[in-house]
Amino acid sequence: MAGARTTTTTTRALPANPDRARRRATARRLVAAVWLTACSPVSARPDFRAFPQTPATVINAPPDSVITALATLVAAESLRVRRVSPIDGYLETDWYDLQSGRSFGGSARIPHPATTVKLRGWADPYVPGQAVLRIEAAYRPRVDPSRPERDLEFPVADSSDGQRLALRLATRLQKQFAPPPPARVP
Repeated sequence: MAGARTTTTTTRALPANPDRARRRATARRLVAAVWLTACSPVSARPDFRAFPQTPATVINAPPDSVITALATLVAAESLRVRRVSPIDGYLETDWYDLQSGRSFGGSARIPHPATTVKLRGWADPYVPGQAVLRIEAAYRPRVDPSRPERDLEFPVADSSDGQRLALRLATRLQKQFAPPPPARVP
């Protein structure tokens, strides 16, 4: 017969052990899920850096230890920590009124914007076992809910109480992680 169609059917061989194939597929999915969550680009650090005039201090400790110690010192100064991430090397406080010594969570409730500061700390790796710490003190002269918070912030003056607080915290950390004095040779 000319022009007759011939069809071929292929049969697919079933796996020898269907449970084993299911387990392998489940294991592949689990590995993919773990890999995707482990490589998460999510960070607690904001997408901006410290103001350029923020002083940098070298601390003799890794960044995660520096941020953990900074969180303790900030809390001891009666500032409320808003966000802290030792693994990212970042700390941020709520707005802190230097006159009353109180922290404020929302920007709309700040009674004295000119004397209220927010501290942010960045600890970046320097050399193994050391970090570069920048503690920024920022203030906001006005509140405008239609604009991002950072757009309205300015660095405090070098002679202000906010800058003195930031420098005092950096100095305490430097002393806390200071290397031991060399041994005296008799």
